[in-house]
Amino acid sequence: MPVIKASSLRDLKLRVNIHDVVARTVALKKAGGSRFKGLCPFHAEKTPSFHVSADKGFYKCFGCGKAGDILSFVMETEGLQFTEAAETLAKRFGVELEFEEGSGGPSREERSLRQEIFDLHDAAADYYRQAFLAPNAHGAWIRDYWVKNRKFTLELAEEFKIGFAPVEDRALAEALIKRRFSDDSLRQCGLFFVRDNAPVTSATMRPRFRGRLMIPIRDHQGRVVAFTARQLELTPADDPAREAKYVNSPETPIFTKSNLLFNLDRARTAVGDSKPFVLVEGQLDALRCWSVGLKTAVAPQGTSITDGQLLLMRRYHPQVECFFDSDSAGQKAALRFLPLALKAGIEARFLVLAGAEKLDPDLLFLERGLAAYDEVRRSALGAMEFAVRSLLPNVGAAGAEQKSRTAQALFEIVAQADSDVARAGFLTELASLLRLPSAALERDFAVHLRRQAGGARPPAAAAPAPVSADAHTQGTEEHLLYLCLHDEPTLHALATQLPHEWIDTTTLAGQLLDRLLAEVQHNGWPGREALDQLLETQEEKALAAHLLFETPGDEDLAKFANEGLRALQRRHHEPRLRQIELEIASQGTNGDAHLFSLLKQRADILRQLQNPPRLVIAS
Repeated sequence: MPVIKASSLRDLKLRVNIHDVVARTVALKKAGGSRFKGLCPFHAEKTPSFHVSADKGFYKCFGCGKAGDILSFVMETEGLQFTEAAETLAKRFGVELEFEEGSGGPSREERSLRQEIFDLHDAAADYYRQAFLAPNAHGAWIRDYWVKNRKFTLELAEEFKIGFAPVEDRALAEALIKRRFSDDSLRQCGLFFVRDNAPVTSATMRPRFRGRLMIPIRDHQGRVVAFTARQLELTPADDPAREAKYVNSPETPIFTKSNLLFNLDRARTAVGDSKPFVLVEGQLDALRCWSVGLKTAVAPQGTSITDGQLLLMRRYHPQVECFFDSDSAGQKAALRFLPLALKAGIEARFLVLAGAEKLDPDLLFLERGLAAYDEVRRSALGAMEFAVRSLLPNVGAAGAEQKSRTAQALFEIVAQADSDVARAGFLTELASLLRLPSAALERDFAVHLRRQAGGARPPAAAAPAPVSADAHTQGTEEHLLYLCLHDEPTLHALATQLPHEWIDTTTLAGQLLDRLLAEVQHNGWPGREALDQLLETQEEKALAAHLLFETPGDEDLAKFANEGLRALQRRHHEPRLRQIELEIASQGTNGDAHLFSLLKQRADILRQLQNPPRLVIAS
């Protein structure tokens, strides 16, 4: 396997700011100095506990304990190995990596399957794009369809790399084989049907998409991971999915539809204080929104929104405006979205059309432009008002039994909110909307919760237990490790003056301290940016990040270092001193040579304890 030079890794960490890496995934806000905070990408939370230190190059979540640097963040969030993460960052930020002599760069065979499938999708997107632009009959037809039938511009098609899957069977397969993509990547990319036992050739690879409009699907980082293919007149009759209006890529090593939202890569940078996400039903709805200037629209992959998709949005903004089609199916989908939104801690509002109009966002914005957005926002409904209107449109004519049944259905929604304050507010609002006494509604809701607790449905998964600031044992080794990470003169002094046998290497901090001091003693200290090379486990990375986040004040670091050194000396010598005293007591008054040796050893130890070593720290 190729080995990246240590100097090249240090250069990568010096040139890439961790804020720029994390901000692609997490919406970060200033938290003082060079620190930032946001919602943790590794567990669900509503109050930010994920911190990033730009000057130290580390992140740490004080909720779940995850911690590390730019490399570990990319490894965790993108599912990459160490070398793959380094290569990804180098490519993303324009840093050239150097490899150890003889190890070479990564060959086609040595690349990860995931990375190869990413590259394959880029190649396929380019292929489909060129087919869309082709100066032939089908190219002219698809461009005409895009402009005249769909009423989109060619500039929008260029911006989103809209493509066309040719009707021909083998052209894409031949192009990818010519580029030497591996058999595994061609089998697992989702773009072809290949029988398990068949060889991978252009003759055995049957394209999944033929004669269809191709919409590239990107993850939140902007990488093409899948496609949605729209049926056309050109879709051949022998297409197995000929009657399906839309065909999506299957799930692959790089694509899980429940964890992805169309256009999130662009929309996440457009949301702000007065610009929440707008959730629409389909990709073409989102494209229409974008075309008229509404840049915050996203669409789920599939027929319904999922917990994972909502948590993705919640990372960047706490509010979502749901704008589904005004037909029955669209409104049912919106109602399914509501309890999931409450569970994810999202403040949901619902954009509805006044009067009896039955339009979807695509048609609405096509006819009226961006002004229509302001119109529907003025009549937006809150969560409870939308739910009541959906379940009981004519409240005034409803009887007590109808209201009771509606209330029970609404309790299922309200119960998803994990805040007692939010629940109380929802119940007060429901009492007003249903024209029921608040006290009666609250009593019925309490009964509903008791029934739930009795097994009507399983409780929600508990949030991770918070990790306190002193979650790691505050032993002497950790104390000294902290000083080493924050003060280079102390680090060099301990590396040359602390006997390694005094360190308790049965502890995590002891192992890391011993390894760090040995490295400095033999090879010097290359800088904090090279620390990751010494960290062998996630636990060590978490410990290092924990210590690096604790910034020293005005303390006398030399004094604390000497106190730690004396503590290690006492701990090392005192067990032997107790053993010697026990042996002396068992010897009695016999004046043999062994007794005199024991007395001499005791005197030596006592003298050392009475005159502890003092570190010589360079100024």
